[in-house]
Amino acid sequence: MSRKVVQNKLQAARVSGGSAPIISSYNERIRPLLNAVDRLRNLKIMQEGIQLPTIVVVGDQSSGKSSVLESLAGISLPRGQGISTRVPLIMRLQSYTTERPELYLEFNGKVVPTTEQDIPSAIAMATDELAGPGKGVSSTPLTLVVKKLDVPNLTLIDLPGITRVPVNGQPDNIYEQIQGIIMEYITPEESIILNVLSASVDFTTCESIRMSQNVKGASLAVITKCDKSPEGLLEKITADDVNIGLGYVCVRNRIGDESFDEARAEEAELFETHPLLSRISKTMVGIPVLAERLMHIQASMIAKTLPEIVRKINDKLSSNVNDLNKLPKSMDSLAEAMTAFMHILGSAKESLRKIMLRGEFDEYPDSKEMHCTARLAEMLDSYFQKLQTTHFEDDNKSSFLQDELTVLNEARAIGLPSFLPRVAFLSMLQRKVNQISCIPVDFVELTWSYIESVVVTVLVSHCDKYPQLQSSVRRAAHNIINTEKIKFKDWVMNIIEMEKITDYTCSPVYTTTWNKLMSREPDFMKAVNNASEYPKMTIEGIGEIDVSHLRGSVVAVKEAYDLRTRLVAYLSVALMRLTDHVALHLVFSIHNLVNKELEEEIIKELMGPQGNGLEKMLEESPVVSQNRKRLKVSINLLKESKDVVMNIVDKIAMMQLE
Repeated sequence: MSRKVVQNKLQAARVSGGSAPIISSYNERIRPLLNAVDRLRNLKIMQEGIQLPTIVVVGDQSSGKSSVLESLAGISLPRGQGISTRVPLIMRLQSYTTERPELYLEFNGKVVPTTEQDIPSAIAMATDELAGPGKGVSSTPLTLVVKKLDVPNLTLIDLPGITRVPVNGQPDNIYEQIQGIIMEYITPEESIILNVLSASVDFTTCESIRMSQNVKGASLAVITKCDKSPEGLLEKITADDVNIGLGYVCVRNRIGDESFDEARAEEAELFETHPLLSRISKTMVGIPVLAERLMHIQASMIAKTLPEIVRKINDKLSSNVNDLNKLPKSMDSLAEAMTAFMHILGSAKESLRKIMLRGEFDEYPDSKEMHCTARLAEMLDSYFQKLQTTHFEDDNKSSFLQDELTVLNEARAIGLPSFLPRVAFLSMLQRKVNQISCIPVDFVELTWSYIESVVVTVLVSHCDKYPQLQSSVRRAAHNIINTEKIKFKDWVMNIIEMEKITDYTCSPVYTTTWNKLMSREPDFMKAVNNASEYPKMTIEGIGEIDVSHLRGSVVAVKEAYDLRTRLVAYLSVALMRLTDHVALHLVFSIHNLVNKELEEEIIKELMGPQGNGLEKMLEESPVVSQNRKRLKVSINLLKESKDVVMNIVDKIAMMQLE
């Protein structure tokens, strides 16, 4: 096409209402908004979870996406069979005031200048570096900056075209990969979805439309290849069966070696003279209209979301500053480390006093395992019940008094009759104490294991800012509690041995209980003598017994009953003594542990020859160091982002006053 013909068509387009320079109708006062968003994007504010208004270009493979973007930017992009866009391509278009354009790529921390002629090859090389050679895709973005005369002020993100069937070496899951990338970009409510659709397809079957309908972002449709399929196009965009919220713009693709000026002239003539396409409103056709619509939509979305962006930046900044302040203070001297250590130790001791001595659990209201006094009381109740139910567990039925009769028979000696041998009582006492001797030992194991878990939980909690101390305090807690447990167990074993070798008590409970049981002796002997009539009876304090096997020797049975009642009465005192003394000794041991011994053991562990605990506090843990670095970087980024946003807010306020 000759230069003169092109100039004539461009002039005709101007007369008919078109705009030759795409940028001409754009209000330059909105440019600061776009600059601010681009600045925030460069600062990577989206990594902080703060979304920005973004035009996201999606479409099925071969829908004409590349042609639309080329027409907007006035440059050529990579073409070819299969997927030509394999990574998200962020296109930052900026209207330039000079004839000489400036173009460059940004990726992997690099800035690579390029030229209009070299853009396709430069993008291809950068894509290979990001996504690897071949046909695979990647979610790592590539930025193309185009500063050129008369281009619209826009920032768009071109995503890989949707394909369902892998071809030409594409991965088997290529559809799922592309779908994941697209959904990542179009899901935020701030996204503006630019759906590129071919005029030849049924819009309701387009995969990009289906994806767009599953998110909340606003959507604008661009209809390409209108010159190839003009029939019924007006009816399709008028019916709007797919509910495109922001409407439609119909365009003509650049064909062959047409220059961009030639393509625009042909487009203007097409929608002016074509018998079907000319019926479409001029506010819905042409690349200039698309550019203007996109610029105003993007600017409106930025203005709408700016207050929310400000709020999110402030909230995130405040949260990060609080998190940074919660990290342990970085210490430079042993004096600072000692101060911090003594504070940790003091606060941990106070927590343990509340939990283990005073029964306060406000620090762990919802964790019943940390309600220590209540749990220990439950363990003590269970311990006492086991003692009560174990000593005469199996001999109140058919074997009642058999052990006593056997012991009395073996304890006989030459002497006066009707005297109860003391050796018989001691023999039975030792047997009963042996039966229950494992119960106190098991109680010691249970309680001190529980105490250790509580102590370690509290200590580790108070050392959470200094993880380098946690292993030392754990070790100190284990060592001292193990020592206390051994001492406690030895003490319990001594108590048990004492109960075996002596039968003393001054408690009136013994006499009262024995007299009460002996008051039933006549009834018991009557049942024995009439076992066929009264084979069973119940004695309070002993339970239901079977007497049918006791007929024969009345004197021996009477002595055995006397021995049993004395044993029952004495064991009621001895078992209570085992319970009371163990409970008191446990409370005493916990008191010493919390107020003295634990602190001494921790200090010895940290400051002993092998401890080096205070020096460890000066060495910040890798986790804390990484968190501190991450938070500082994030805070600086958010502060800079806040400055960017506040500057643009001030400019908007000034513009409103003018």
